[in-house]
Amino acid sequence: MADIDVVIVGAGIVGLATAASFARSGQSTIVLEKNPSFGEETSSRNSEVIHAGMYYPTDSLKAQLCVEGNRLIYDYCKPRGIMANAIGKLIVATSDAEVAGLHDIYARGIENGLAALELIDAQKIKSLEPAIKAIAAIYSPTSGIVDSHSVMLACLGELEDGGGALVRSSPFIGAKQKNGEWEISVGGDEPTSITAKTLVLSAGLWSDKAAANVIGLDANFIPKMHYAKGNYFRYMGKAPFSHLIYPMPSVGGLGIHLTPDAAGHARFGPDAQAVEVLDYQVDVTKKPIFAESIRAYWPELDESLLTPDYAGIRPKIGNALHEFVDFQILDETNHGLGGLICLFGIDSPGLTSSFAIANKVLRRAKNL
Repeated sequence: MADIDVVIVGAGIVGLATAASFARSGQSTIVLEKNPSFGEETSSRNSEVIHAGMYYPTDSLKAQLCVEGNRLIYDYCKPRGIMANAIGKLIVATSDAEVAGLHDIYARGIENGLAALELIDAQKIKSLEPAIKAIAAIYSPTSGIVDSHSVMLACLGELEDGGGALVRSSPFIGAKQKNGEWEISVGGDEPTSITAKTLVLSAGLWSDKAAANVIGLDANFIPKMHYAKGNYFRYMGKAPFSHLIYPMPSVGGLGIHLTPDAAGHARFGPDAQAVEVLDYQVDVTKKPIFAESIRAYWPELDESLLTPDYAGIRPKIGNALHEFVDFQILDETNHGLGGLICLFGIDSPGLTSSFAIANKVLRRAKNL
């Protein structure tokens, strides 16, 4: 008999939301985390934006899980008093050359079920955000911002209330199937092994390395991992905005966008840069590039007030730095190993999709 029902590798937002989902269903659950605390990597170094789901192909997991996750994350936060504000977003076209692409995004959003999207003209843009220079925009009223740390804390609380635990500073060493269960090796100061009925790999930046340590998992099911670094700069002057402002998407990301804060300042980023190592230092040489990009939609920007804020690194699989690549959620029907679910390439909109991903993983585990 297994020691526990479910072991989840990785205590980011997706791993913790998944753990809370299993705990609510009455299954004993442990989360293994190699770092001293939860959410120390991608989950704490992002834009904290709740996306609506208009960017992604309609039949993709990203589209389906983002649209579902948008509703779920607001529903989760409201009764718990967690900040999740639907401040709305403008995706702006600043030239005639961008208008056709803007209309394509709008059409995709409508196809994805986002009936509340609006195409607006320059006059309406000025009424919403007078400082913005644009000739057309998409207004997305369900886009917003969220306190992701508080969401993770709440998920951890649910896990613990259900009798589960987060085991910190305990890296996943490897796993093998034995008598229909998973025998899992755990490192750290006191290495140990445990057995579980279900093993979920939600290891983010390390998902390929974790999967490679599962004995019997065909290497063909482990996508090549790449890292995309995103720098953020904070604007220390008054930023006269109340909505998220996004340029047209760029290769590898959604463009250097503006997120307003409660203090009247703003954060800009991220950009997208392929890197080989995990380096969280802001590349200050990017400041002029940021300023040029921002001035395309906010001409009054004072570049001297842009200061380095933080940097994050996103897990990219395949050719995701140059083209659309979907989330991968693989189970026995894919790789043939019962009780194993692997998550790969959970980049943006991973935060928004976290509760929808959790529900999907739970359903798949029940069906295995």
